[in-house]
Amino acid sequence: MSRIGRLPIVYPAGVEIEVDGVFVRVKGPKGVMERTFVPQMTITHEKATRQVIISRDSEEPSIKALHGTTRALLNNMVTGVSTGFSRILEIEGVGYRAEMDGKKLVLYLGFSHPVVIEPPDGITFEVETKIRQIKINGHDKEQVGQVSANIREIRPPEPYKGKGVHYLGEHIRRKAGKSGKAKK
Repeated sequence: MSRIGRLPIVYPAGVEIEVDGVFVRVKGPKGVMERTFVPQMTITHEKATRQVIISRDSEEPSIKALHGTTRALLNNMVTGVSTGFSRILEIEGVGYRAEMDGKKLVLYLGFSHPVVIEPPDGITFEVETKIRQIKINGHDKEQVGQVSANIREIRPPEPYKGKGVHYLGEHIRRKAGKSGKAKK
């Protein structure tokens, strides 16, 4: 069996899970998530022990691969509605900054105009102006990651000075600049 797939998912007290065959609905303090999984997976909900167990029908390699994936997706749903996910982006560069305009994120990244980003449903932005960081919060891990990637894509870090938007702790490979004219 899959090492990840065979682990039971133990969910906290504030979370409710409804399993209807391969359709799962998870409800918690941060929101509601629904997903339909592949029919080769059997999802068993044990209410007494507050656990969800995933098992598979066959030993086919493609089904074995989906076993761990199904468990990870379901675990992310439970974690998302109970504690949520966040991603932090840093802004580097002279004059580059971010600010909030109501719920909208306004970025000043060296363009002739500010870039305004409307948060999708389930996503919130927080801006630390002193340290130039943007925090993206939400209950869907996939959506938080996609919104973060879209913001980073607006002005990715360049390799010479490192200016742009990058993830917190991301290593940017730097290149050496031009060498000066050789003296004779």
